[in-house]
Amino acid sequence: MAPTLLDLAHWSTWAVCAVIKLPQLAAVLAACSAQGLSVGSLLLELAGFLVFLRYQIYYGYPLQTYLEYPIIIAQDVILLLCILHFNGKTKRALFFAVVFWGGWYMLTLQKWIIDLAMNLCTFISAASKLAQLQHLWQSKDSGQVSALTWSMSAYTCASKLQT
Repeated sequence: MAPTLLDLAHWSTWAVCAVIKLPQLAAVLAACSAQGLSVGSLLLELAGFLVFLRYQIYYGYPLQTYLEYPIIIAQDVILLLCILHFNGKTKRALFFAVVFWGGWYMLTLQKWIIDLAMNLCTFISAASKLAQLQHLWQSKDSGQVSALTWSMSAYTCASKLQT
């Protein structure tokens, strides 16, 4: 019974991750606005995902243990581009791309760098959520923030603790 539940949690987590940012993207595109969304929060989240993905690749973990991360990263990049577009800051996308591209390679210059970055991933992830909450608190407007995306994120976090 327990292995079946673990398999269900694993596959449902993967399925949710495959579409996790789509409600958020739909809300932004429908409103033609990124009001309520924090660029800083999204950048931190993206950094954490990239560090985790790079770590998994660097140490040769099996693809099925991190397959959802490239999908989430692609969704985050699209969301970031939408936010930058609707905030009138599209030109910053090139800067962010260069920074993340450079960071991707700098992570593996020394083994200790990737190990330290991975140890900071939980902090980075928490910081991204706190940055979004702080943005919401300051703006007093949830704007286009998707409760469904946040709920799906909470589900994936909880299920990963079990798997």
